[in-house]
Amino acid sequence: MNASGDQSEYHDGTMTDRKALNLSRRDAVKAGVFLAAAAGLPLARRAAAETAYPNRLAESRLPKPFTLAFRRLPVAEALPFNGVEDRFDITMSMFQAELIPGYQTTLFGYNRSVPGPTIRAVAGRRTKVRMTNLLPATHPYLNYAVTTSTHLHGFPSLPQYDGYASDLTKPGETKDYVYDRPVAGRTMWYHDHAHHHTAENVYMGLAGQYHVIDPIDEALPLPAGEYDVAIMLGDAMFQADGNLLFSYDDDSGHWGDVNMVNGVPWPVMKVARRKYRFRICSGAVARSYQLSLDNGAPMIVIGTDSGLMPAPVSTTSLRTSSGERYEVVIDFAKYAAGTKIVMRNSSPKNNVNFTHSSKVMMFEVTSDSFDSSNNSVPDVLRPDNSAMLALESSSAATRIIQTKRQGGEWTINGHTWADVEASNYTLTEAKPREGTNEIWTFVNDHGGWFHPMHLHLVEFRVLSRNGKPPRPYERGPKDTVYVGENEVVRVLAHFEGSGRYMIHCHNVIHEDHDMMSQFEVLPAHGAAPNPFSAAAIPIAQAGSL
Repeated sequence: MNASGDQSEYHDGTMTDRKALNLSRRDAVKAGVFLAAAAGLPLARRAAAETAYPNRLAESRLPKPFTLAFRRLPVAEALPFNGVEDRFDITMSMFQAELIPGYQTTLFGYNRSVPGPTIRAVAGRRTKVRMTNLLPATHPYLNYAVTTSTHLHGFPSLPQYDGYASDLTKPGETKDYVYDRPVAGRTMWYHDHAHHHTAENVYMGLAGQYHVIDPIDEALPLPAGEYDVAIMLGDAMFQADGNLLFSYDDDSGHWGDVNMVNGVPWPVMKVARRKYRFRICSGAVARSYQLSLDNGAPMIVIGTDSGLMPAPVSTTSLRTSSGERYEVVIDFAKYAAGTKIVMRNSSPKNNVNFTHSSKVMMFEVTSDSFDSSNNSVPDVLRPDNSAMLALESSSAATRIIQTKRQGGEWTINGHTWADVEASNYTLTEAKPREGTNEIWTFVNDHGGWFHPMHLHLVEFRVLSRNGKPPRPYERGPKDTVYVGENEVVRVLAHFEGSGRYMIHCHNVIHEDHDMMSQFEVLPAHGAAPNPFSAAAIPIAQAGSL
């Protein structure tokens, strides 16, 4: 898919109460805008939902897999450096583009691109991103009030710039997001986080990658330049008129029949006979993936959510879910020109699958000449990452984070975001002290669903799954962890900075209904905590960036 406020703001229908929200959804279902698919059946026993969407674009109208060209994501153009900070001007707007040949699809995009342009920031240098909302006041066919809140997923933002779900920017408003804390090089992504409608806003296109580039990474002989490739994974379903079809599926998730890579259905990418670095971010609303190459060749994992791993890990299969990022190197050197290799998806449990859900993209090896520099993977990458060096014995506390579905809603320790709202935003699941480490244990004692759990602010090390070591490829610094069916996953998190931050499931329909809570990092020396919001302002009042 290419081509505000303080607490008093949370009252006016922009973020509706639960009764009003449910009413609007019932009305939309009656109007035939979207359909709850096989809602009463457990996900694990559901067959591919081929007949569950009467308004779905016929499969015969979809492009055949591997017939459309791969598209590289655009790179955001920085404004001239002013000696203080790097500056980027991003506008959110509605437009139409051809995703399915012969059809126009209405999209929400950053700078008229879906996915949005990749922002490349320099490690250690302050960055300011102005986000201006030029979207319509009401979604054109889902009929919700459109507001936004931008989260830079993976960055230890100050609370007022973190995309707090109730810190809203309305159409006609703008907000400057300032990122000035030092972090190591890493692949992140920025996406919408407006509560109750994160899923719809992200699905419509409000997501893009954000790379922090640092000297350690640049000094390594890893693939660079045109051989360093951003990959945004997602899935979509289309209505008969070409617009996106969205299903809440009893608030369980949304699964599309088209796998999208950088906004293109099942693309084919031409590659030279050398190594490539792929920065893979799963931006799907709910789907998880089990990625592999159809010839059984290895992928070399060099980075996880929060940066380079201590050492590379070879794997022939990689499981990933919404919010996670993995950087992998694939070597095409040994293949003859004309060789075709398919990246496949052997779908994990509790996804809804369709005819071509097993296909992601194809690589076609060419005889083109190529630059042979930066064409290796060293045995040592980043062994000094503090998250990976922290010891379990350093933990100041152990927390249990229980994930359940109760009363038709998704909960964390029995709480929903509605409970946080009702507490005037004071309810928390934990109050760690700034500068400390804690063990957080995620418990999912149900076999019917998985939860990618995301902690804002922090990075952590995965300690164990059901008492066993984590998968080798997830032994790098993380901020989102796949908590599978009937799994107990322990992580060691480090808390730096102070203020209130969200914790939630990154199946964003679970998040919206209402599997999100918060924790508060208490200041180390009694300083006043940071506010959780910074008001957006009318566009007319915004000065120069």
